[in-house]
Amino acid sequence: MIQETKFHLGQFLLYNRVMKKHFYHQHANVESLSLYLDEQLNLSRNEKKQLLLLAADSLHHAVLDAVLSELSEKDKKIFLENLSSEDHNTTWKHLKESIQNVEEKIKKTAELLKKDLQKDIWEVKGK
Repeated sequence: MIQETKFHLGQFLLYNRVMKKHFYHQHANVESLSLYLDEQLNLSRNEKKQLLLLAADSLHHAVLDAVLSELSEKDKKIFLENLSSEDHNTTWKHLKESIQNVEEKIKKTAELLKKDLQKDIWEVKGK
């Protein structure tokens, strides 16, 4: 019983990490990769969730890198403070004031990452 509860709690926490809404969620997410994984690979539920978690983490790091590389040192501090408070409206307001076409830059970053991940999936499928 305890092991079963741990497993379900672990799955729940994993799911929340994968599907957590970040400030950029409307512009970039890994949900389309879920469908791609279903179409391309025969994975267990757990394997799929693990891959989506890795994809979500990769996306998060790529978006943060794209945003931070465009900000001044002062704006980086403000952004990180807003990010840690999880105040998405304030985060967006600051980014829109600090980075020209920030939404498009985030979308482009996400699309490039997803293409790379889809290429990796295709290569695994071919083996």
